Amino acid sequence: MLPKELPNLPHLDIAVYMKTATEVGGDYYDFHVGMDGTLTVVIGDATGHGLKAGTMVTAAKSLFNSYVNNDDILFTFSEFTRVLKEMKMHSMSMCLSLLKIRGKQLEMSSAGMPYALLFRNDRKIIEEIALKGMPLGAVMDFPYQTQSTELFAGDTLLLLSDGLPELFNKEKEMFGYERITEEYKKVAEQAPEEIIEHLKNAGSLWVNDADPDDDVTFVVIKVK
Repeated sequence: MLPKELPNLPHLDIAVYMKTATEVGGDYYDFHVGMDGTLTVVIGDATGHGLKAGTMVTAAKSLFNSYVNNDDILFTFSEFTRVLKEMKMHSMSMCLSLLKIRGKQLEMSSAGMPYALLFRNDRKIIEEIALKGMPLGAVMDFPYQTQSTELFAGDTLLLLSDGLPELFNKEKEMFGYERITEEYKKVAEQAPEEIIEHLKNAGSLWVNDADPDDDVTFVVIKVK
């Protein structure tokens, strides 16, 4: 279900990572480059694990391919929910973040996913893109919102599922979103692959190399 190749764009550097908790993962990411150069990115997390979650990922990929060229993210979310509702998958739903990068402009919406972290290279700070919303397929006509911002050289966007922040160590302590931000800030100026490697190592150290209880997924996009 995952793309076999990453987009090759002159102004962006992209890296991804996924470690599934079971044989069939419930996390999902995908990309599409439009004829006008617009990059569309999606990252998602199906409720549950195993076969049902895999079926939801299959549906999400099909819907992404069907609506990826639509510029209206909120309409796309509405159609996702409509179709998932019609599939009657017994309370299954899909947390999803979808963004479009047109030149230097970023537009994004989210349905139940962890907030994105945007490192601003000029000020060396991390901004939270916090967009709250119900998972797709849960509630019809939910008032999702979009957020737009301009990207500059050296800015880096981190998208992730809840697998790492909700990782528990042997003392039953959660890794947490605050620690995610702290670890990300240490390496945000580095290449996307190095950022992911650092976060992977931080998670492994937290659980003493034990297998995660949930899928762990990262998508990192750096502006050149």
